[in-house]
Amino acid sequence: MPSRLGSLIDRVKSPIRNGLIPGSSKSTLNGTSSRKSSTRKSTSSGATTPSPVSEIKASSAAIKEKKQLDKDEKRVRAEMDKMERDRLAQEEHDRDPARDRYGLIPHDGSPLNDEQEREDFRNIPKEVGHTVLFRARIQSIRPMSAKLAFIVFRQQLFTVQGVLRATDEEGDVSENMVRWAEKLPRETIVLVEGMVREAEKEVLSTEIHKFEMDVVKLHVLSEVTESPAWTVADAARPIDAMDEDNEALTNTGRIGGISLQSRLKHRAMDLRTPTNQAIFTIQARVCRYFREYLDERGFLEVHTAKLQPAATESGSSVFKVDYFQRAAFLAQSPQLAKETCISADFERVYEIGPVFRAENSNTHRHMTEFTGLDLEMAIEHSYLEARTVIDGLLKHVFRSLQTQNAEEIERVKRQFPHDDLVFPEETVILAFTDGIRLLQESGWTEEDGEEIDEYEDLSRPAEVRLGQLVKEKYNTDYYILDKFPAEVRPFYTMPDPSNPKLSNSFDIFLRGEEILSGGQRLHSAKELEARITAAGINPAEMADYLDAFRWGVPPHAGGGIGLERLVMLFLKLGNLRNASLFPRDPRSFPDAVPAAGIHIHNDVTLPHVDRVVGYDEETVASQDDMRLAGHPPLEDLIAKYGDSTNTAWTDPGYKVWRYEKTGAAIGYVDSHGHSVSWGYPLCTNEELPEVINAYIAWLKHQHLKPIWLNVNAHTEKYLAEDLGWRALSVTADQRVQCDDPRSQGNKTVQRKVRAAERDGMTVQMVKGEVSAELRAEVDAHIAAWQNSREGTQVHTTKLRPWADCQHRTYFIGREKNGKACGLISLAKLAPEHGYQIKWALAFPDSPQGTSEYLLYHVIGVMRDAGVHSATFGAGAKDSLEVVDNIKGIKAKLLSQMYQAIVSSFSLTNKTRYREKFGTFQDDLYVCYPDGSMGLSGIEAIMRSVKDPQAKKKKKRASANGADHDAASTPASTHGGASIQSARDSTAAKLNGIVGNTGDSVTLSKAAGGA
Repeated sequence: MPSRLGSLIDRVKSPIRNGLIPGSSKSTLNGTSSRKSSTRKSTSSGATTPSPVSEIKASSAAIKEKKQLDKDEKRVRAEMDKMERDRLAQEEHDRDPARDRYGLIPHDGSPLNDEQEREDFRNIPKEVGHTVLFRARIQSIRPMSAKLAFIVFRQQLFTVQGVLRATDEEGDVSENMVRWAEKLPRETIVLVEGMVREAEKEVLSTEIHKFEMDVVKLHVLSEVTESPAWTVADAARPIDAMDEDNEALTNTGRIGGISLQSRLKHRAMDLRTPTNQAIFTIQARVCRYFREYLDERGFLEVHTAKLQPAATESGSSVFKVDYFQRAAFLAQSPQLAKETCISADFERVYEIGPVFRAENSNTHRHMTEFTGLDLEMAIEHSYLEARTVIDGLLKHVFRSLQTQNAEEIERVKRQFPHDDLVFPEETVILAFTDGIRLLQESGWTEEDGEEIDEYEDLSRPAEVRLGQLVKEKYNTDYYILDKFPAEVRPFYTMPDPSNPKLSNSFDIFLRGEEILSGGQRLHSAKELEARITAAGINPAEMADYLDAFRWGVPPHAGGGIGLERLVMLFLKLGNLRNASLFPRDPRSFPDAVPAAGIHIHNDVTLPHVDRVVGYDEETVASQDDMRLAGHPPLEDLIAKYGDSTNTAWTDPGYKVWRYEKTGAAIGYVDSHGHSVSWGYPLCTNEELPEVINAYIAWLKHQHLKPIWLNVNAHTEKYLAEDLGWRALSVTADQRVQCDDPRSQGNKTVQRKVRAAERDGMTVQMVKGEVSAELRAEVDAHIAAWQNSREGTQVHTTKLRPWADCQHRTYFIGREKNGKACGLISLAKLAPEHGYQIKWALAFPDSPQGTSEYLLYHVIGVMRDAGVHSATFGAGAKDSLEVVDNIKGIKAKLLSQMYQAIVSSFSLTNKTRYREKFGTFQDDLYVCYPDGSMGLSGIEAIMRSVKDPQAKKKKKRASANGADHDAASTPASTHGGASIQSARDSTAAKLNGIVGNTGDSVTLSKAAGGA
């Protein structure tokens, strides 16, 4: 044993191994018998008996130290073993007569002596009978015997089989060379010499089936020093049955059992797959065909600035940057610069460049940075000149891809099966009003049941449905929708001269999704300045742009295409991130340190209530028995560190675990032998591992199995990556960015707000003290609201509006006659989260639009006060996303189970409602160790959220002859998750899912069967 490593081994050995830690032993770490013995001895000698919390803390620290020392010792021993193996291998190599045929090429920058040209796998069929030299990666090695191994080599899209066969001739391939090669890790980069020959039978495991090569020399150019989490072969597998059955799961970016999160974390590995090689070859060709078409028509490629002094043209939010102590913004598009180029007499310009959108949308079709393909041109007669050019451009790109990149398209189809894009020679062009008419004739209505308005923008579901109708009627995946309503277009859009409600603008659609917005722009400086002012933009901030118009600009038109979206839809990849080399979305950079000078948090305090007259309930109704002197109050911890889920911890039914050292808190429900914890620990991110480890050690002492729900990404990362827990996502915090124009509501919301204003509705903000009269008035309406609900109620929080009033802000909606018609309660959260819209209630018999008007008003108050973001709380996602450490059939069963629950309980109804206010999803996670979940774990979760009054209500209902399990529609609430029982149908679905496993599901006691 080398002395250096031997001493290192001695250093990492722990006193724990010899039982030298005071007050502990091996039995203390593994059980309680020695602890009891120790306690008896301490008591008999008159010593102070250690508290259970102190014992658990010491035990947890000892366990943690032991695990770390075990890890260190294993690492050192592995290093020793590798050094010894390397030494023996080198000795064998030096003795081998074939030593010049294999080995490691020194990493010293010296040029290789050979002058032979490296071969490309594409040319292998032309080299039969010849010896070739090539560089490739090892994709897999299959040992057959001591003298024979098959090696699959990979170059980008192509793989070929190499045969390494030992002979008895001295100096030829030896057994030692075969054994050495068999130990090379996958993805090793090698320089190979081999003779190409026809395969005796087709090699189905490689791209090149009919040829293989006999390897005669094999040298390592670049070693693999760390094994990746998965292989390129894993990531290159076709979408499995789980994904085919559930398109929404594909949209999450999951491929071949590997989550999007894992793929992005190991992006260099993911991009090596033949599918990704093909996708980004196609993406590059799109840019090539885009350029060549426009170059031939007299367009000039330009490169515009991405730092701008104003928040520019569209309704999208912008990224603000600190520009030498001055405000600057990342460009949302090159629109203003393109128009300035037209003013400069460039006549026709285009750009391929980055576009930045600070839209907090975590969907499969949004990113914060993407590549724009933009063009602008002077027109002589009509904007239709530009529409014709753009139409011809896109069809040129599609035809070129289908004829010149058929090989790459076929390669993508193996992983993302899809039909070829269908588009006619003569493009289908519909007026916007004709598109609306098609929807109306098909019976289409919006989600609120209202018919679509011909002067409002298309919703995402309406776009998809219209695409289906166009495909059915015209057999095309590609069409143009012309003459959009002027109200839904940017300020610079030219109105239609015959109908000012319409505009000279159009959208182009591909497979039911918009890929381009274009049209004619204003060219009158006077009209443009008026529009800028009306849009709420300071003209002084856009002086350069306006000057270009004041000095004269010709009539012009143009449009912009999202490169990644075009590629995604052309290849039907399901998720925009599959078409982006390095995707950027609101979840990117989770561990990044906040940049100096940039305001990220919104530590703003709204007026709160000092006291509620006559309200004498405890603020914290949960069991906070472990709180010691000096520990901060739970409600203060929530306001300092918490998010929406944490606000429920003050309710009855919850217990609160405290970390003795700091008072950090974790709320949980003791349910069915499990600790069901909702929300992440209330502590700093730096303290998180220490707090979680102490909590888990305490649970083990209490004989409770842990299940953690609605935790944030930081907590999930530690539980999954460091502790090996399984993780999935079915919920998300539904946040709203208060300064985003979309937070003011969509067209439907705006219409209801205007109606409420006409009816004289007002909003009262409660300050200082809630009088006994006001409390009684609101409580009476809440009681009526609660009595109006039917069926078993499932929720994570109780309706206690006056609890913790010092961290609450109240708004009461009132009708024209002064009668209260609704209530919103805001809860103060951690600075990075702002406020939670804790309760948003429309009382029984309230006027239509009460909820919308209240929310519109309250979000406006937060925006004016400087609150950057707020949350409605957790809501159900459309589909289950498997995140970490869950594979194969388990992932499929979980997905099917979730879909059964979603369809039975309509869990996404609230999510759809909140989206009207421009909400974005901030994913939350369910985490659990192996053995904690299962049917008993699911029942524990459902018991933890069941209405504690459900049994009493059911008994009363039974006495009155009522059936409270019948399906009905509850009154609207946006604070807790309240769902109706659909016990029988869900039980049938779940039993169908788990029937093959030999289990059955009993739902009568689990909150109606979720």
